[in-house]
Amino acid sequence: MRKLPPLHALRAFEAAARHMNFGRAADELALTPTAISHQVRSLEEHLGCQLFIRFPRPMKLTPQGETLFPVLRDGLNRFAEAIEGLTEADAGTLTLSVNLSFASRWLMPRLPRLQKETGFEITVDADDRMVDLHARTVDCAIRYTDAVPREFQGHQLFGDAMIPVCTPAFLEAHGQPSSLAQVARLPLIQFKWKSKRANAPSWERWFAHAAISEPDAGPLSPNYELRLSEELHALEAATAGHGVSLASSLEVRDDIAAGKLVQAYDVGLPGLTFWMVHLKPHRRQAEIEAVVAWMRQEAEKT
Repeated sequence: MRKLPPLHALRAFEAAARHMNFGRAADELALTPTAISHQVRSLEEHLGCQLFIRFPRPMKLTPQGETLFPVLRDGLNRFAEAIEGLTEADAGTLTLSVNLSFASRWLMPRLPRLQKETGFEITVDADDRMVDLHARTVDCAIRYTDAVPREFQGHQLFGDAMIPVCTPAFLEAHGQPSSLAQVARLPLIQFKWKSKRANAPSWERWFAHAAISEPDAGPLSPNYELRLSEELHALEAATAGHGVSLASSLEVRDDIAAGKLVQAYDVGLPGLTFWMVHLKPHRRQAEIEAVVAWMRQEAEKT
């Protein structure tokens, strides 16, 4: 007979270790942070070892916690996978998480064709907050990143570059810039990238990259006309003629082809990569791979 700790304590520890936050674990499990804390301490007492180093902040796992967490996480994933395989609930719907900009600029115009040509009913969960795939509220997610954590299955979709864009009328009114100094004097639209990573797209990184080919550009003082919190709003402001914004070359490709936007300066900041990411194993792997194949083929058309 197996001698296992209480399942509710194991679930509490797994969620707390995955989020590294008792509050977020409590939200996921519909409990209070105090209840999560009590259940984790109960598990520690049962095992006779400490699983978290709670102070000083930030909280982190002990060596024993680091040993237990991936085994428990993967076991619960397989358990959930088996349970899902026993029911036909939502069998025809594939839930896809994407950020707002990609959803608005690339996916929405193509979604009806994607569903028709693959035969899948797809629910789009659009949010700039990164979804926790282990919570199983979505089947898969499109992530803009340079690498996929080994715990997930990643399918590379498209490469990208961040380019400066504006409307043709704006460029005609302000003139085509012929140097970085002239770009810096244009009304620029800044947005705050959600990721804190050093390689997150920004005007600062764009100017630094562009200066490699213009070593004589000298010190620049960019004219940030608008500072916004959302990438999508920055692109909407540029489309409305309010200035120049950095944008994903993939996401503005349709607008450039239609003449709604133009690239304001012929330098692109090498971007990250769009990946389709999901848990492994996944009972809907074949459907996800079919969507990946469709998206890759679609990107090659334009």
